[in-house]
Order: sequence, then C-alpha cells, then structure tokens
Amino acid sequence: MQISIVCVGKVKEKFYRDAIAEYAKRLGRYTKFSIIEVPDEKTPDQPTEVEKEKILMKEAERILSKISDRTYVIALAIEGDRPDSVKLAHHLQQLMLEGKSNIVFVIGGSLGLHSQVLKRSDEKLSFSAMTFPHQLMRVILSEQIYRSFRIISGEPYHK
Repeated sequence: MQISIVCVGKVKEKFYRDAIAEYAKRLGRYTKFSIIEVPDEKTPDQPTEVEKEKILMKEAERILSKISDRTYVIALAIEGDRPDSVKLAHHLQQLMLEGKSNIVFVIGGSLGLHSQVLKRSDEKLSFSAMTFPHQLMRVILSEQIYRSFRIISGEPYHK
C-alpha cells in the first residue's frame, strides 16, 4: 500500500519539517508513505475573485498532474466528513480491504482547493471548522495516518 500527501507549497519552518519527517519514519514500518509538494502561486495581499480563480486553477493543474486515474483521493476540505481517529482508522482499513492500494490525501494552499480537485476527489475530510496553516496540517495529517495504523495494528495509542 502507498499513502501520499500531495500538497501545495514548501514547509519553511524546521520544526514542522522535523515533525513530518518523524511521522514519515514511523509510518515506514506500516506502509510506503510520501509527501509530494507542488509549487504554490504567489498570492497578492487582497486578490480579486478573478485572481483567486487563476491561482487555484494553476495549483489544481499541478496537484492533478501528480494523481493517477487509479488513485483513491481524499481532499482536505472544511466541508468534509469529520471522523474521530478510530473511525478514520477503520475507514482506511476498509479502503485497504477493498483493494485501494494507492491513497492520496490532498492539502491545498492558502486559498484552499479548486473545484476541479474536489470534483476529482473520492471523498472530503475535515479536521475542524477552524482554519489551520497548510504546513501545520501536514503534521496533523501525518500524525493521524500514523495513529490510524497503530489502531489498525491493535497497538496502544493516546486517547
């Protein structure tokens, strides 16, 4: 099984990079895990709706170029389902049992995700109604994927 996170932009802060690397290392005993970064578009301080659409479309093209037709796609979107950790683990386990061998989570940039990415997604996942920096979401998502594999394996995890 291959699990990837396709995300917009680079993580600049070392503490985020270190946390992501630690979870990637831990996940190595359960699955193949990778993070694929696509370049973000420079966003003006107060972009017009037309500018926002152009930025989102360019980022969407980059994201979609990293996703094959046979990939199961889970987009992080505020309007998505909000499972707890156990339900997420069971859901990932069910996807594996159904033969989904390539799962990609998608994290958008500062403006979110273009409708084309949401349309391509098989489902949407939300962690909260709150907004988080997309760099921090990589850490949170990586941790939750790791936690899911611990739950699936019947190993202890913090509640």
